[in-house]
Amino acid sequence: MLAGCGDKKTEPANADASASKEQTSEAAPEQEDEENYNTGDASLDNTRNQDEIGEKELLVVSFGTSYNDNRRLTVGAIENSLEEKFQDYSVRRGFTSQIIIDHVKSRDNVAIDNVKEALDRAVNNKVKTLVIQPTHLMDGLEYNDVVDEVAGYTDSFDQIAIGKPLLSSDEDFNAVIKAITEDTKAYDDGETAICFMGHGTEAESNQVYSKMQTMLNDAGYKNYYVGTVEAAPSLDDVLASVKKGNYKRVVLQPLMIVAGDHANNDMAGGEADSWKSTFEKEGYQVETVLKGLGELPAVQEIFAEHAQAAIDSLKK
Repeated sequence: MLAGCGDKKTEPANADASASKEQTSEAAPEQEDEENYNTGDASLDNTRNQDEIGEKELLVVSFGTSYNDNRRLTVGAIENSLEEKFQDYSVRRGFTSQIIIDHVKSRDNVAIDNVKEALDRAVNNKVKTLVIQPTHLMDGLEYNDVVDEVAGYTDSFDQIAIGKPLLSSDEDFNAVIKAITEDTKAYDDGETAICFMGHGTEAESNQVYSKMQTMLNDAGYKNYYVGTVEAAPSLDDVLASVKKGNYKRVVLQPLMIVAGDHANNDMAGGEADSWKSTFEKEGYQVETVLKGLGELPAVQEIFAEHAQAAIDSLKK
């Protein structure tokens, strides 16, 4: 889905396979001409598909989002941070969702490379050292699809390495917990349940959500709750947990790199089955925060650390 608030749509059956696996952002619209919302100015976003790359490239691979402003504030911010930290590398972009790429091209006339196009661009530009840093949340289906696609290009470069996804170690979990709790501390007044909505996946990696919940609890953040759109913990699970407390207000924020379709519709939308509507029906005052994890400097720093580890692996 690429639908906006109050205009949720169903993804066609033949949609990009990765969109049905464990989206960290959004899927695609059924019909582009049904879109009736404004996602911001696409021209402000650097698509990073320039040639003249040089010998060293850092390719940042994301699922993607058609929400222009949020794409710039999340994926774009991660890319900018990496460019600042790794000035010997040309930072380029690749999206895994062809549906998103096609939609942005059709709607905004903005071209974004898919992973194959980005890899071919690197080959054609005679890049010698290629480092790929995915912005996926976990080591799941989408991340491994990227690894598999890159494997076909290992003979095309002198050196190639892939960085780890966001939540790859206990240190990563602790860093993300610190980032999200500091970002939401203004809401932490003893009367507010702070709920984070992830996507969820059929893969074993879905356990990152329950692990995040456990680590939040162990760190003393008893009023923080983690759920998913398409797996466990579900909205019903989160609601049941919240109802055990004495809360007056619920704050909803995505546990996703971008605040795309799922955040705007499944979380903050006006339809009866959205997280916002569900909590309001239970009598809670609800506030939605449309901020993706990619906006947080601490999260950008984790990706930089993973990219650095990938670069360091080339020197061994």
